[in-house]
Amino acid sequence: MARIIGGLGTTHVPSIGKAIAERKQNDPYWKPFFDGFHFVHRWLAREKPDVAVVFYNDHGLNFFLDKLPTFAVGAANEYRNEDEGWGIPVSKSAAGIPNLSWHLIERLVADEFDVTICQDMLVDHAVTIPLSLMWPGEAPWPVRIVPVSINTVQHPLPSAARCFKLGQSIGRAIDTYEENLKVLVIGTGGLSHQLDGERAGFINKAFDQLCMDRLTNDPESLTRYSIPEIVEQAGAQGVEFLNWIAMRGALTGKVIEVHRNYHIPISNTAAATMVFDNQPAVLRGQHAA
Repeated sequence: MARIIGGLGTTHVPSIGKAIAERKQNDPYWKPFFDGFHFVHRWLAREKPDVAVVFYNDHGLNFFLDKLPTFAVGAANEYRNEDEGWGIPVSKSAAGIPNLSWHLIERLVADEFDVTICQDMLVDHAVTIPLSLMWPGEAPWPVRIVPVSINTVQHPLPSAARCFKLGQSIGRAIDTYEENLKVLVIGTGGLSHQLDGERAGFINKAFDQLCMDRLTNDPESLTRYSIPEIVEQAGAQGVEFLNWIAMRGALTGKVIEVHRNYHIPISNTAAATMVFDNQPAVLRGQHAA
């Protein structure tokens, strides 16, 4: 059976891709952020996931304001990256795993989620930058992916509670997949930031830290925030935290935070990284004993 080994949340700011391309990891501006991935690299080398389910938000690459699904799931053999004009290099393609994608889609529909099924899907910096941070310099990336896009652009947005339930449904589906796979669940984006308007440059460190604490200890309490409340506390683009909430919902075992890094600012964004171990039920019982 497939097993969820853990979850990882991280930012996907486009300027990170440019910093990687220009080898600025040790520059004073960037070093505190990139140093936060040393633990991630060791953890991944030890756990060796086979698959990554990635909750992210599309930035107009696949969907635009004329047609924008609330939830979309990739079911392709390959996910190509195309440059969005941020001056970052086009990344290599990510391999898909269609059989697992279809299994997740079928279970989501059974749980009454009306998802858009994408058998041809591009991926933008919200997917490729996290993969580049997690496996720097590796070609190809050592995991196959299932991308799950959440609308954080065009209101009305899905609620935090709905995104948490989406993650829970996907977590249950992974647990019933019969192939022996180690699955990592990733949530990308944020944390607090606003890119335009009167509050451009807005960052709320206190709210970011509260959200990270609650992801570990009381994730369901985050589902009580409405979308307007999240925008007020985290900025217009801070709603990308919905991807983190979905990631946390997908963790089905005993969840233990094993790493956290927080650094501000990176291009007017609060950049954070968190890693969670997900101990399966059998280990949870042994631990309790």
